[in-house]
Amino acid sequence: MALPPSQARVVIIGGGVIGCSVAYHLAKLGWKDVVLLERKQLTSGTTWHAAGLIAQLRATANMTKLAKYSQELYGNLEAETGVATGFKRCGSITAALTEERKEEIFRQAAMARAFGVEAEEISPEEVKARYEHLNIDGVTGGVYLPLDGQGDPANIALAMAKGARQNGAQVIERTLVTGVKKEGRRITGVDWEQGGESGHITCEMVVNCGGMWGHQVGKMLGTNVPLHACEHFYIVTEAIEGLTQMPVLRVPDECAYYKEDAGKMLLGAFEPNAKPWAMDGIPKDFEFDQLPEDFDHFEPILEAACERMPMLAEAGIHTFFNGPESFTPDDAYHLGLAPEMDNVWVAAGFNSIGIQSAGGAGSALASWMDTGEKPFDLGDVDISRMQPFQGNKHYLFERSKETLGLLYADHFPYLQKNTARGVRRTPFHQHLLDNGAVMGELAGWERANWFANEGQKPEYEYSWKRQNFFGNVAAEVEAIRTNVGMYDMSSFGKIRVEGRDATAFMNYIGGGQYDVPVGKIVYTQFLNKTAGIEADVTVTRLSETAYFVVTPAATRLADQTWMQRHVGDFNVVITDVTAGEGVLAVMGPNARKLLETVSPNDFSNDANPFGTAQEIELGMGLARVHRVTYVGELGWEVYVSSDMAAHAFETLHAAGRDMGLMLCGMHMMDAARMEKGFRHFGHDITAEDHVLEAGLGFAVKTDKADFIGRDAVLAKKESGLENRLVQFKLTDPEPLLYHNEPVVRDGEIVGYLSSGGYGHHLGAALGMGYVPCKGETAKEMLESTFEIDVMGTRVKAEAQLKPFYDPTSERVKA
Repeated sequence: MALPPSQARVVIIGGGVIGCSVAYHLAKLGWKDVVLLERKQLTSGTTWHAAGLIAQLRATANMTKLAKYSQELYGNLEAETGVATGFKRCGSITAALTEERKEEIFRQAAMARAFGVEAEEISPEEVKARYEHLNIDGVTGGVYLPLDGQGDPANIALAMAKGARQNGAQVIERTLVTGVKKEGRRITGVDWEQGGESGHITCEMVVNCGGMWGHQVGKMLGTNVPLHACEHFYIVTEAIEGLTQMPVLRVPDECAYYKEDAGKMLLGAFEPNAKPWAMDGIPKDFEFDQLPEDFDHFEPILEAACERMPMLAEAGIHTFFNGPESFTPDDAYHLGLAPEMDNVWVAAGFNSIGIQSAGGAGSALASWMDTGEKPFDLGDVDISRMQPFQGNKHYLFERSKETLGLLYADHFPYLQKNTARGVRRTPFHQHLLDNGAVMGELAGWERANWFANEGQKPEYEYSWKRQNFFGNVAAEVEAIRTNVGMYDMSSFGKIRVEGRDATAFMNYIGGGQYDVPVGKIVYTQFLNKTAGIEADVTVTRLSETAYFVVTPAATRLADQTWMQRHVGDFNVVITDVTAGEGVLAVMGPNARKLLETVSPNDFSNDANPFGTAQEIELGMGLARVHRVTYVGELGWEVYVSSDMAAHAFETLHAAGRDMGLMLCGMHMMDAARMEKGFRHFGHDITAEDHVLEAGLGFAVKTDKADFIGRDAVLAKKESGLENRLVQFKLTDPEPLLYHNEPVVRDGEIVGYLSSGGYGHHLGAALGMGYVPCKGETAKEMLESTFEIDVMGTRVKAEAQLKPFYDPTSERVKA
């Protein structure tokens, strides 16, 4: 067996389907010195026992793009490499057993069309016509995707490994990576063992494709890769006479999927309470292993399946299989450059969809490694979305029990996870709970999403229709619009940038002008080279040498990492100070009045105009107030050090009692920002959305010294916009929008909503989405007829570039 070379451009650790895909795609891009090391044999971890379902439709447009690419790749690999991949386009059917599930899958079918995937809503009878063996008792509807398929997972991986070798990569088995050498934020080489031999490879980059070993490989590389292995069960029947090729069938309400395979039937399960595996580490000699059978655990699924597919009751069981697969805390895989190191990449944690994801994920990662830029927005799966604490073993054990089952659970809007909760709490946590807060979780933070009324159960009751908190949020929006509301913003990221070059650094990293007076607040974006939006933040100048950057809660690490990677020779220190201060937003036409009752400071337009901050006395303590808003009203964000946070809350809450102050939650904030047309990072604005097309040109100052993305901003001004972010309001107040609904212009689908919600003050659902407009004026585009496809029904919509609420921002500046 070949020994590894002494040097390489990149070392890929792990020879499952994703490791083989990364090696294949890098080699196809012409990379030389690509070395893949596999501890045992290729595919011997999880890939070999995967079910091999290959679906095209994912939850977002870009994830769908990657899944479609995987399909096309697997279709062609056989001709390229001579390895049979078993890839067949047999179609797939998802059958719903409830009205709620039917709405979910019909909304997905509409979304599929917006993403360019063929999908058809079908009746229970049509489900039966396409899947004769199915008992359709209780089936409420189905969705058919004719181009979905299935394949042989191990051979798909082996075909990519062969393709990688044909293009010059080295794929070396039975070679364990035992350690690494580090210099600062870089790995300079990896140590290996093979048989009795050992050695070292110096390298420029490392890719962690360790699958269920990804967490421990990550630790060895100095990075955080949160994932945990769970047991995954399926059975294969004896041969069934007359059974021919069938579509893949999913019955998520019974946690089951069915796949015909060479005249046998495979039944697999994603049960709601999974069994995490290998708390004490994966056994050293694990290779093509299966785990002990647990028939009791699988029996309820099998019983329901025998009713649903009566022929199963007659067929003998040939194989009862239990094998481990890795799951991440949010059911999305990990891809990209690890935040803690500057040359360690990750592609791991594929949550049982590794076969359908690996082709596209490998291609996207290879492109990112090759150019240094993401090929398109990969925010859903970017490893930098994971918080440091999420690598905690106990946390991963608790959360992984739930994430496996969530694959087939109802994906209701605003669905909250139940496990591993309460890890991060703001200083106001107990005060909010005492006042009826119903908590949601984001990036580990417990946040008040809405407030229950007296006598109302303070918990979610999920639905695709109006949920039990709909009226509560309406009342909170009304308080903010007509009186005064207060909500907790402590979870938002707070990053301090300090040093001799702070102003010059900020002017390089961001599109705004930061050479402003002390106390001035700048709303701004950090852009990439193509003027796509990497971060959407507010920046407050605290002193001659210090700035305070406020980021969304989920992207604090990503935003801080982006800044850190661009420091270069600037003399600055960048520090996360999120936990140091609690933040209460006091918003509404009576916000000034409330603050004047608790503080002797001057909150007038002369002393504290919109977009400025000041230090104040508050009650018997001190605070700093920032006059900005994400809800489109007069208001202040009150920053108070954590030790005085409880006092600040009690002071404001008591003073607001006589004024009718209402405590509000994150759902209110989202509804109000939609009415005001404020963008939501990750939805409306991402790394691939040009800042001018997003309608944020006002925040970019091209007349200053060079900054990242400046050339791309000037080029777009020259060439004109190809898309515009448009705001939509349904003319019928009844339908609800969530996001990804197709946008229909003059009868043709032209895009989809990047975000959606209900405008309680405006009395209708609202959405935002990009509309192609090459060569058109804004006026010409808006003269079209627009509709939004809600679950297959086209609903008329008004379209505007200006906000539907307070378009001139008079209220904000009152």
